[in-house]
Amino acid sequence: MRDLEKYKGIIPAFYACYDEQGEVSPERVQKLAKYYLEKGVKGLYVGGSSGECIYQTVSERKLVLENVMAAVGGKMTIIAHIASPSTRDSVALAKHAESLGVDALAAIPPIYFVLPEDAIEDYWASMAEATNLDFIIYNIPQTTGYGLTVELLNKMLTREQVVGVKNSSMPVMDINNFKLNSHREIVVFNGPDEQFVGGRTMGADGGIGGTYGVMPEAYLKADQLIKENKLAEALELQYAINQIIFKMVSCDGNLYDVMKKILALDGMEIGKARLPLPQITEADLPIIEEARRMIHDLLAKIAV
Repeated sequence: MRDLEKYKGIIPAFYACYDEQGEVSPERVQKLAKYYLEKGVKGLYVGGSSGECIYQTVSERKLVLENVMAAVGGKMTIIAHIASPSTRDSVALAKHAESLGVDALAAIPPIYFVLPEDAIEDYWASMAEATNLDFIIYNIPQTTGYGLTVELLNKMLTREQVVGVKNSSMPVMDINNFKLNSHREIVVFNGPDEQFVGGRTMGADGGIGGTYGVMPEAYLKADQLIKENKLAEALELQYAINQIIFKMVSCDGNLYDVMKKILALDGMEIGKARLPLPQITEADLPIIEEARRMIHDLLAKIAV
């Protein structure tokens, strides 16, 4: 029987960490991983969108995961996103992740080419069957062009390794649909940070999100309030979180570059977002300072 409890909680999507030349920085990777361990989150989701995986080589992605595991392996749940444009590279990343002792693998569907559903199943199955690690389907149709169906989910669930879905589709109902209509018990993660409370109340067991990294305490508090059935307070906190998110995305620079700047201002320098992601402009700096102030004010409020 697979242990699903280790996935139920707040799991920040780990940011790509670069040096001043734009190369992966092992030191910064380890420092950021230890920072999140100290914050008390459930685990880390490494190598996904926030990790800029699409813009990294296979060797770079291996290097990142190696250093996350060196820093916090065995101390928190680690999910390695291992999808690559080719099945061959994805399987290689899966086997590498297994050798490091991660808890689970995750993967988006194939990108760029529009493939039939049986090809998507084969792609995921190649990764899932390459190891005995838990495998999590990553459903994010707004960027991949494919929305996971219950039919394919249940086909994938015939494989013991498949334990759940990271659901980043915008309809909250999809979480409920996957939970209610899967052939066996699964874990479902809420993806869109703006609807964390909605996703949890519709059946999500926890959350994986990109903005968790700049305010993990806020999501930990929201999760606690949901567990205590204090839904009005949880919703009020979600509104405050969303105001911060809306402020950050109002910048010209990509959200990841914005959040990296916020961390840098707080003493956690992890470099810039990698091109072609738009980098922050001079005009963004006052907005970033305001978003940072909003985060600090919110964290001070919920700490009382």
